[in-house]
Amino acid sequence: MRTLSMRDALNEALREEMRNQPELTLLGQDIGAYGGTFGVYKGLFDEFGPERVRDGPLCESATVGFGIGLAISGMRCVVELEFMDFTTVAMDQIVNQAAKLHYFLGGQVTVPLLIRTPIVSRMGMGPQHSQSLESWFMHVPGLKIAIPSNAYDAKGLMKTALRGLDPVLFIENVKLYGTSAEVPTEDYSIPFGKARTLREGTDVTVVALSGTVPEALAAAESAAQAGIQVEVVDPRTLNPLDDAGIAASLRKTGRLIIVHDAYRTCGVAAEISQRMMETAFDYLNAPIMRVTGLDVPVPSGALYQNVVPNRENLLQAIQSIVN
Repeated sequence: MRTLSMRDALNEALREEMRNQPELTLLGQDIGAYGGTFGVYKGLFDEFGPERVRDGPLCESATVGFGIGLAISGMRCVVELEFMDFTTVAMDQIVNQAAKLHYFLGGQVTVPLLIRTPIVSRMGMGPQHSQSLESWFMHVPGLKIAIPSNAYDAKGLMKTALRGLDPVLFIENVKLYGTSAEVPTEDYSIPFGKARTLREGTDVTVVALSGTVPEALAAAESAAQAGIQVEVVDPRTLNPLDDAGIAASLRKTGRLIIVHDAYRTCGVAAEISQRMMETAFDYLNAPIMRVTGLDVPVPSGALYQNVVPNRENLLQAIQSIVN
């Protein structure tokens, strides 16, 4: 084992698969000699050249469209959208083309397209660059969704995505790029639809997504000092979602809190909550709680801290649901 940052783990996954798959091509803005807006592509242009690491136009819908064209012609493609907010200008390509072409054509074509996009909710970059829109895409049949929270999961899930035949939305978090974890030197992959328990507990389950995972682990550590044992579960993928894994944790603890940066209304927490009501209602000792972003545009600068969850308000929720 060695320790890698999440940024370097993603870079390594891309590099290894580009060496193994000669047709694999990267498209996006500033991914060439510049190395990507957040440095994930560093060194790939130098090794693989401009034919396989291509700077795209300032038009996300066109870039995703190019990627779909390559994918259905048999050339696997990775497209980067610099901020998750920018998926909004490529929605037709993602929702009506990438996710549906396999079904339109009776399974005669596959769409091995991976769309990378980061959540930037914790950097104060304002309402058009700070949204967590993952729940929108859970509503789209035919589209897989990965949302890793650490370097180990990021590389393993990326490997799985780059070896499958389905379109995948791969959601990262800029605040996690610099965080490190142990990553094997040998090849490995992580199956979609399998949640990971990051901390064992018996009193309450906290399901945390993406950038809220470190907050959940910190809150769990604080709760332990008061004698409350919190189990922290990271779903890792949203489609497929590990209903059985989350339900198993809920059956053990009897209490459930779901935390994410996205808006509260119609967020992933609402979907998980309903699924648990359908599968594990009899085990609940308290109502399911949501600790989420506020239903307001994310403000610029330090004000963003007032609208996204933190370890303090999550700890309050933990204490409230247990007492």
